[in-house]
Amino acid sequence: MKTIQSLAPQNVWKHFYSLTQIPRPSGYMQPVTDFLLNFGKKLGLESFTDEVGNVIIRKPATAGMENRKGVILQAHMDMVPQKNNDTVHDFEKDPIETYVDGDWLRARGTTLGADNGLGVAAILAILEDNTLKHGPLEALITKDEETGMYGAFGLKAGTLQGTILLNLDSEDEGELYIGCAGGMDVTASLEYKEVTPEEGDVAVKVTLKGLRGGHSGLEINEGRANANKLLVRFLREAVASYEARLASWEGGNMRNAIPREAHAVVTIPAENEEELLELVKYCEDLFNEEYSVIETPISFTAERVELPQGEVPEEIQDNLIGAIFACQNGVMRMIPSVPDTVETSSNLAIISIKDGKAEVKILARSSSDSMKEYLVTSLESCFSIAGMKVVLSGGYSGWQPDVDSPILHAMKASYQQQFGLEPAVKVIHAGLECGIIGANVPGLDMISFGPTLRSPHSPDERAYIPSVPKFYEFLVATLEQVPLK
Repeated sequence: MKTIQSLAPQNVWKHFYSLTQIPRPSGYMQPVTDFLLNFGKKLGLESFTDEVGNVIIRKPATAGMENRKGVILQAHMDMVPQKNNDTVHDFEKDPIETYVDGDWLRARGTTLGADNGLGVAAILAILEDNTLKHGPLEALITKDEETGMYGAFGLKAGTLQGTILLNLDSEDEGELYIGCAGGMDVTASLEYKEVTPEEGDVAVKVTLKGLRGGHSGLEINEGRANANKLLVRFLREAVASYEARLASWEGGNMRNAIPREAHAVVTIPAENEEELLELVKYCEDLFNEEYSVIETPISFTAERVELPQGEVPEEIQDNLIGAIFACQNGVMRMIPSVPDTVETSSNLAIISIKDGKAEVKILARSSSDSMKEYLVTSLESCFSIAGMKVVLSGGYSGWQPDVDSPILHAMKASYQQQFGLEPAVKVIHAGLECGIIGANVPGLDMISFGPTLRSPHSPDERAYIPSVPKFYEFLVATLEQVPLK
């Protein structure tokens, strides 16, 4: 039976295995930071953190390569903590349990962390191997990329010495990315005073789960269901037809993950409970019919729960449901000149309505700054009409492609020579740290590439094992062929 440590190349997979044993969800970086610093120092390499907590490790050029341009190998240390509803796992304590499934490496009921653990593992393998030929190297392993790219935002000009940045955070082997979308976090909030449920009402909790979820940039164009958008359809009908009242709502937990689960508690006159349960079953059947090719099966269930002490006032409830129903979600526009690539999209990522406070979080993306502004303004207008306070944060510009990049030309020639194929050169709709790092450190020549991953940011995340040797061999060859200073 194959295990992760028996896979090739072993010098990459052994380091990835080490990372699976270290809890590293976004926001909990100290254990993995200590591991990386100790790794570099044991090799006798200059190893330190900058003022925001990014890890930087420097390796001198090998003999005869001192006249090559300096290369920054960049990846992020954190992983998205997502698990199935029936999986018992503490991301701050428990290791990731992996298994080999044919040509794929998966985790049991959780995200795998190959995003971006395989990039980090490749960097560690490069740092450790003294038989390779390369110019001056710097490892830049950033923190908290998944929750807001905080490490990239905090990087100061003058910290790095290299002029070429290789970002190892793309997810299709054989593709070179030279541009990415920018983004903006949109947070709408409202405080309200709860009211007491009507006498004779009962409370029902509805739970929607079983959706695929996924990366809100890479997989936003696949038509996957958004748990919040499905749940609002049920709630609107329950309120309009069966006198239901909203007591609470929780849906999604990551701004850059398509929400897979959502649940709400509603109160309802006891005599309408049976009809509400019929509506739940009707919606479950409807959702499965609508998404039969994409999402199978979707589970939508109801159970009687204790009557809550408070619920959302009716007018506020109606405004919230209306705004969430109207909120733009999914692909808004493709790039006109590259019609197979998403230009502008939004992800209705997180909803929390309870205890007198409502909060909605959306991630808006676009490779066009003007379209990003248009989308953000439309989202702001939607929730402002509902009386909510809207705050914009975490904005970053896209990474504009440079088709004349010297390292791009060198890498295209190298890939053709190694594998007899020309790599695809693309712009990605996901947000990459290249855009932020490039703004903070102007003049960098940047390329993003990586092994093949599928469904990052979800428990279905998996790494295509045969892509990892090609990715690593290509990285090694690229370092040998870096242009002269």
